[in-house]
Amino acid sequence: MRQSHLFTKTRKEAPKDETAKNAQLLIRAGFIHKEMAGVYTLLPLGLRVLKNIEQIIREEMNAIQGQEITLTALQDKQLWEKTNRWDDEVVDNWFKTSLKNETEVGLGFTHEEPITQMMKEHIHSYNDLPKYVYQFQTKFRNELRSKSGIMRGREFVMKDLYSFSRNEEDHVAFYEQSKIAYLNIFKRVGLGDYTFITFASGGVFSEFSHEFQTITDAGEDTIYLDETKGIAVNEEVYTDEILAQLDLQKENLVEKKAVEVGNIFSLGTKFSEPLELRYMDENGKPQPVVMGSYGIGLGRLIGTVVEVLSDEKGIVWPESIAPFTVHIVTLNTDNEDVLKQAEDIYESLQGVGIDVLYDDRNKQAGEKFADSDLLGIPYRITVSNRALEAGMYEVVERSTGNVTTVEESAIVSGAFLGEKN
Repeated sequence: MRQSHLFTKTRKEAPKDETAKNAQLLIRAGFIHKEMAGVYTLLPLGLRVLKNIEQIIREEMNAIQGQEITLTALQDKQLWEKTNRWDDEVVDNWFKTSLKNETEVGLGFTHEEPITQMMKEHIHSYNDLPKYVYQFQTKFRNELRSKSGIMRGREFVMKDLYSFSRNEEDHVAFYEQSKIAYLNIFKRVGLGDYTFITFASGGVFSEFSHEFQTITDAGEDTIYLDETKGIAVNEEVYTDEILAQLDLQKENLVEKKAVEVGNIFSLGTKFSEPLELRYMDENGKPQPVVMGSYGIGLGRLIGTVVEVLSDEKGIVWPESIAPFTVHIVTLNTDNEDVLKQAEDIYESLQGVGIDVLYDDRNKQAGEKFADSDLLGIPYRITVSNRALEAGMYEVVERSTGNVTTVEESAIVSGAFLGEKN
């Protein structure tokens, strides 16, 4: 993409009503637009990041036999009444509305009920199990207060997977697989060194759950981490009984602020029993399906990456999820030879499959470099009179600030990236 064609612009200042660092930087850099508290529009750069995260998650879910679908956002009141989760006193963050015929409906905050109901058409025998089904979909949660920028919204994209197993043993086997898949995801998006499996409450889903908590001062949760074992306990279930169960010692635990970037729940037959999702076992007897639920908020993940990895100059995207891999910045734009060389590099890198943002704007060098730092693209190539004369180009690695001088042949072929990676 040519930066002159990008309709979004960078800003020197964040909105005064936005206090979260992640939202401040994402708004200033032109990745998101704030519609209202807890509701953000993804702009072209932000959508590219989200799609890259989505693809990483999709690959890891497919690797554990997940099958992708898309469920509806509109929810049937009668279905949720069967599990006692329609009442606002049970679930206090529903968005509810009425159709023209006065039928009351809700906007899905999660999807255990509808997917359980749907699977009654597809699960009849033990031969139909196990099944693992997931989606990427907008969720709606009527939070009393919306804070922490894009990390806690009233409308957000979530990956939610639901597992359907014959018994607890089969469920636990998949549950353990999902832990590994989740850790792979967080490693691939650049948060592996900061994210830990955390024992937690199950909330409205189950008695207990496992969260994936990322250490950051911007976190809303307090966890107690055993850094040697790499596991933690959420403050809400921090009891002697739980510590004994997990074989953790208080003296080995460190208190940390963290943000929940994913969670997994064992649901048992909490939903299959009231909704009558059963299968016939090997002896011809009906049995309730054992279920699990597994969630990751993509917007929250974007915000967490920004909170954890950004620096005083701006955002720092890991290469795996960056909107572009390379940022070409031209100086001396009054020199036609410089412009032609920049165009050649731009076309060549795209030709070998490298995503490039090309800053072809007629701006001062300081403004261009400041914008480049704010945008956080992993590698910046500067094309200037000096580079053209020397046949050598400066490549700046955003995450480290390291500057290397690279020959023209390695630049146009993209080989300099292979050397770095």
